[in-house]
Order: sequence, then C-alpha cells, then structure tokens
Amino acid sequence: MPHPDTADTPGQSVADHSDRSLANLDLNMLVTLDAVLQHQSVTRAAEQLGVTQPAVSATLRRLRRHFSDELLYRAGARYRLTMLAAELRPRTRIALEGVERVFNSRSGLDVGDTIREFTILTSDYATQLLGEAIVRRLLDRAPHARIRMMPTSPDQVVRAEQVLIERDLLLMPHGFVFDLPNAELFRDEWVIVMDADNPAVAGPTVEDLRSLPWVLVYHDSAASTPAARQLRMLGIEPRAQVITESFLTVPALLTHSNRISLLPTLMLDAIPESARLVACEPPVPLEPLVQAMWWHPIHDREPEHRLLREIVVDAVQDVLRPSAESGGTRLPQ
Repeated sequence: MPHPDTADTPGQSVADHSDRSLANLDLNMLVTLDAVLQHQSVTRAAEQLGVTQPAVSATLRRLRRHFSDELLYRAGARYRLTMLAAELRPRTRIALEGVERVFNSRSGLDVGDTIREFTILTSDYATQLLGEAIVRRLLDRAPHARIRMMPTSPDQVVRAEQVLIERDLLLMPHGFVFDLPNAELFRDEWVIVMDADNPAVAGPTVEDLRSLPWVLVYHDSAASTPAARQLRMLGIEPRAQVITESFLTVPALLTHSNRISLLPTLMLDAIPESARLVACEPPVPLEPLVQAMWWHPIHDREPEHRLLREIVVDAVQDVLRPSAESGGTRLPQ
C-alpha cells in the first residue's frame, strides 16, 4: 500500500488535462490545495480538514491533473513543494481570503454585527500601551467580535507581506516593514536605561555607549530597532551581551548589572519601582520611534477591516492624547 503522502507517478500527474475547465472544479479543491501547500503533507492536511487521507489524496490527484504538475514530491525523508506549488502557496491563501469575504458578505450587513475574530501581531510594547483600549473600543462597536493579540517575531517581520495575508494588522514602527499600506499611530522618544548603581548613571557618554554591554531588543541580521541602526550610522556599535524579543524583559536584564539598553519613554511606566532603574537622555540625537499599523492591500476596502483600523486609531487617541497635550509623546498631525 503506498504511503498517503506518496506522489503519483509523473504519467498520472501530467497526462490528463480534462479537469482544467473551471466548470470541473469546486471550492473544496481550493481548500484542500491550501491545506496541502501549507502543511506539505497529505496526512496533516487531512487532519486539519477533518477528512480521510484517501479523500485528500483523491483531490490532490485532480489538482495535479489540473496544474499538470506534481505539486508535492518526496525528497529524502521529507516532502517538498515544486516550484509551481511554492508560487501557488501565497496565491491560494489570498484566493481563500477573497472567497471567505465574498460569502461572508450580506446585503445591508452592519459591520457592528460581525462575529469575526481579528488578529493583531504586535510587540509587548504596543500591547502594553494600546491593548486594553483596542479591546474596549472593539467590544463597544462590535460586541460579538473577538480579537487575538499575537507576539511578533523577526521572521514574521521579514515575511510581513505574506504573513499579513492571514493576519489583520501588524503594529510595528517604521524602519522594519516596507511597501505595504500603513498608517502612523504615534511617536515616542528613546532613552538610555540602566541600573541605579551603574557607573554611567550620571549621564552616559558616547564612549559608554561603545564600551558598556547592552541589552538589545529585536537584534539580528534581519531586524533591529531603528535607534540601534542610528547608533551604527553614527559609528557606535552596541556591544550586545543579551538579546531579547520583549521590551518588558529588559528591566530584569538590567537590574544589578552594568548593562544599558534603549527603551521608548512610554515603556517607563511599566517598569516597577523595585527595579531601581534610571532613564537618561542619549548623548547623541536619535530620531523618534514612529509607531504604525500595517496591513495587506487585499484588506484595503474590506468594511470590517476598515472598522478595525478605525478602532486602533481611536484607541491611540484615547490613550495618548493627554500625554501629547501635556507636551509628551507626539501624535501624528
């Protein structure tokens, strides 16, 4: 008996073109195609769809005939996508999203009646500042909706265009993501933070920035904070001793050490007094952190998605307007 993930023979996959007409296709084939391409496995695709492996294998045979391509093939102990399948993977996801939006549309539907689950990818920094206000405003305007806050990762940031096909929003400062629809939310300033007993506490110098060990956030070959990149442009290479993907972990990594770090000023309220940390002005000018929300263009005119974007903007106004009016963090004009 062949393994459920085993590819058909080449002759079977390319000989019959009779299924290429759209009249012979159905939406279930698109759903199966998406599951197979995402998992690169008939077995796991069947588990996701809640059907049998033979059912998925039968649909895969039809898909192979339609595309005249194997789509999935064995390479050693693993299964891989053909070149065409790799191209189809993001297109299939976009197509499914479009189909779902079409069939979820109803005449005269009030977006406030939506039961959709919205997904926002965000750092702990943005969640700390805006999370509760976003949830409160969403439930006020769409009481049956649900929101899922998911942490960002460097890999997601690098693949933002592909990731945002499946997710609604990415809250991320400018300087990480490019060439996607976005809206500026607010601006924040950077400060140097260190333990109260750090020798540089009286005021860090440029030499301190070069010589002292650092706690850096989102620091790898593909991503780092805009402030860290600015330091490098000024000839100051932070000496990374600890790297973290969470701003909220920075205080604990500075306490009782001679390390220093850069934090946005709005994060300072989240630092417990017991941490005994001190915030100092940087000895060199740093451009502000420009926080923005990003989305995929397929969502541009979607009413529910527009509602979500309005809610995020309103949440920013709720949380940060008092600070802006008192001369603190700057809101976009």
